[in-house]
Amino acid sequence: RSVNVVAFGSERDGFSEDSQQPSLIQSYLGRSALISQIDSSSSASHVGNTVFTEYQACVFGNVKLVVHDCPVWDIFDSDWYTSRSLIGGADIIVIKYSVNDKTSFQELKDSYVPMIKKALNHCSVPVIVSAVGARKNGVPCTCPLCTSDRRSCVTTSEGVQLAKELGATYLELHTLNDFYIQKYFGGVLEYFMIQSLNQKSSEKMKKRKKMQKCHRVQPPQLEQPEKMPILKGEASHYAADLHSLLCCCPCADVAFYPEDLSTVVEAHKIILCSVSHLFMLLFEVKSPADIRDASIMRAAQSLFAVEGETAFPPLPRRIPPVKVVVKDAVFCSCLPDILHFIYSGAFQWERLEEDIKKKLKDPEKTEHVLEKVKCILKTPGKLNPVKDCRSHQVTRLYSTSLRLFFNTPVLADVIFKIQGATVPAHRAVLVARCEVMAAMFNGNYLEANSILVPVYGVSKDTFLSFLEYLYTDSCCPASILQAMSLLICAEMYQVMRLQHICELYIITQLQSMPSRELASTSLSIVSLLKKAKFHNSDCLSTWLLHFIATNYLIFSQKPEFQDLSVEERDFVETHRWPSNLYLKQLADYRNYIHSQKCHCTVM
Repeated sequence: RSVNVVAFGSERDGFSEDSQQPSLIQSYLGRSALISQIDSSSSASHVGNTVFTEYQACVFGNVKLVVHDCPVWDIFDSDWYTSRSLIGGADIIVIKYSVNDKTSFQELKDSYVPMIKKALNHCSVPVIVSAVGARKNGVPCTCPLCTSDRRSCVTTSEGVQLAKELGATYLELHTLNDFYIQKYFGGVLEYFMIQSLNQKSSEKMKKRKKMQKCHRVQPPQLEQPEKMPILKGEASHYAADLHSLLCCCPCADVAFYPEDLSTVVEAHKIILCSVSHLFMLLFEVKSPADIRDASIMRAAQSLFAVEGETAFPPLPRRIPPVKVVVKDAVFCSCLPDILHFIYSGAFQWERLEEDIKKKLKDPEKTEHVLEKVKCILKTPGKLNPVKDCRSHQVTRLYSTSLRLFFNTPVLADVIFKIQGATVPAHRAVLVARCEVMAAMFNGNYLEANSILVPVYGVSKDTFLSFLEYLYTDSCCPASILQAMSLLICAEMYQVMRLQHICELYIITQLQSMPSRELASTSLSIVSLLKKAKFHNSDCLSTWLLHFIATNYLIFSQKPEFQDLSVEERDFVETHRWPSNLYLKQLADYRNYIHSQKCHCTVM
């Protein structure tokens, strides 16, 4: 048997010259008639200061007493793990302070009491607050540099209030003599020691009784159900999809020319506008009144000119793209590298710097081109597009910017007609993100030359969720049924990653459903299983079979259970939980309990 006491704080006046006076804990251990065989050791921090002193002794004859005396509160700042461990292992906590050191008391109240309360949040450890010393009524300091009267005393009401905050017992020890040490402080401390020992004895008896019960005949052990297959998510290829537009340039609607019309570089308005307000201004997505930034307007005028009916070299496209002349020859020579930077997400700035340096081999021209790129990336109203234009600071293209063009007619070049409603979209994004749509818009199909494209076999809300994923690389189904509808749409257009996301959503929702809700829900899990199989969602169908088997007692009572095929029923019966063997063992145990004519505390 043992009692652990932890004491925090110093009872010495911070301005007292008597540093050899024994502490409260030392005085108690040295004077109490109940204490014997005292031993002590000190623990120091990494800078050599004493963190706490550990005392070991015997109390009440054969009870081991361990006391950790921590005079410095810095242990909570420098070694929170040690202080938390001390509090966690304490049976009794003593908090000491000098009534003549108001500064230390205020620091204790403001900084360390909240830490102690947090550490004691789930513990019922008795706390003793000890106010040590006789209050001195000295003359307050009149030095103009003093912001407070450091010699002022801690009042009784302040100490009582501190004790209330901690739910503690408050003691005032005017001096460390035999009366205050043995009768007053010692009496309270020893009372809590006895309470702690009684509580430990009671817990030990309960544990012993519990162990005795374990030797009785036990009910059969119910094994855990089989682990269901883990469905792993697929890595995003959103960046690669968008960058692929620049490699083969399908659906290009912008052609950049130098002033001599010698070469042409194709691009896509929606990608350029999604990363740059300058291109929004150039292609009239926004007006000068919307931009309200003179530097962006000057940069657009100095770099580009959108041509009208000018004799340009013909392009092999059914609908001719917008022709843009690049006025700056040096910038035009680096345009392919700049477009690669934009299409890769506008965040590989160091790579762009290296590419332009290698191409131009002129520091002044390199700096000139990079400044123009910064103007293109600039946000209206800000001095610079970024502070330093490094990779982790530049705004990325990707989902946040393309989201602005989702389900809007701005720059749209295709309109889907679905359930009597129209949904605008952009061929470039559709072709980059969906192979089925890439074949549909670039092949010998009717949709390749049509602005209005009908959609069948899917609802408008589901199709909008599908398009939102293509634009943003994310989706948030509102329910399991909506996720299944989106999964079917994803399978229809062969977007496998979206199909996996929907599978994970369905699995996560079903796993979090309590048994009571699962038993009462109108959602048909067997119907989900049939749809998953029909639409080639092998991972989800396998998981659903395991889910039905794991919750056998719930699903076997539902009418839909009869809709399982013979093969599916055999699988469920083989992997059912709880198993037939367990149910037989449970029946045998119940018969045994009944034969013993005793009440089963387990059942």
